[in-house]
Amino acid sequence: MPAHLLGPHVVGKRIVIRRLVPGETGPTGGPAFTDILGVCTSWADGTAVIERESGEQVSVPVAEIVSGKPVPPRPNVRLRIGVREAELLSAAIFPGTTSEPLGEWVLFDHEVSVRRRPNSALAIGDPGIELEAAIDRIESYYRSRHKRPRAKIEVGSTAEEALVARGWVEDVTVEFQLAGLAATRRILPPPVEDARVETVAGTDGAQVLITLGETARIMGTMERDWLAIHDLEVAESHRRQGLATKALATLLEWGAERGARAAWLHVETTNDPGLALYESLGFTEHHRCRYYASPTP
Repeated sequence: MPAHLLGPHVVGKRIVIRRLVPGETGPTGGPAFTDILGVCTSWADGTAVIERESGEQVSVPVAEIVSGKPVPPRPNVRLRIGVREAELLSAAIFPGTTSEPLGEWVLFDHEVSVRRRPNSALAIGDPGIELEAAIDRIESYYRSRHKRPRAKIEVGSTAEEALVARGWVEDVTVEFQLAGLAATRRILPPPVEDARVETVAGTDGAQVLITLGETARIMGTMERDWLAIHDLEVAESHRRQGLATKALATLLEWGAERGARAAWLHVETTNDPGLALYESLGFTEHHRCRYYASPTP
């Protein structure tokens, strides 16, 4: 009976084992042992395969494992990002976005896109002036561009209190979710080999559109070693067939090949299927933001 409780159930988990080194003698004259730390990628036919952090695959006969246990995943330093820095990653998703700083706030504008993110003020941090004056500046900035003033704030912030006091209208609330790329890729199925992968013109290869025939599409954008996941769509007649996870697997493979270490996305808090999908893949909520629009268009 082994002195550990390891087995096939630890595949995909980070473990540490102590194994016997056959034919070698330890410092005290007894058997020699060595420790191996990494993610178990296989446990079958009497052999465990462990992937070290370096990527090296180590095959260990199960009979040589003296002890072992699962250990917590190694924290991904990318997941310690601040709220403002995390939200600024969104700018790369919309090439052609212009911006104007207001202290630590940023006023974004896009001449073509009508979507919220590239046409709202990121009101997180210190605007450098009184809140009332900062909101006045948002209103004048967007009205001069013939757009309804909008702002994105961190839920529960003083900026939110100020906007509500001014009568601004609550729009949608979104979760900013994060995951370590390596950990999520181990959960996902293999990438789709015949998927169509097209880099988006004018992005220097940093943005991609992936389509699975006529059934699913997804886009991704690289910013440094961050991979943004966005515009995931599955044809209604093909939902609940695993196409979303296949599309994600293909996108994360693309990102990994370009050095991505962490993936992030926005998901609306009312999108229960999306929340369930991303939770199953190891994504966790980092923070919540809410969009507000001025009382009058």
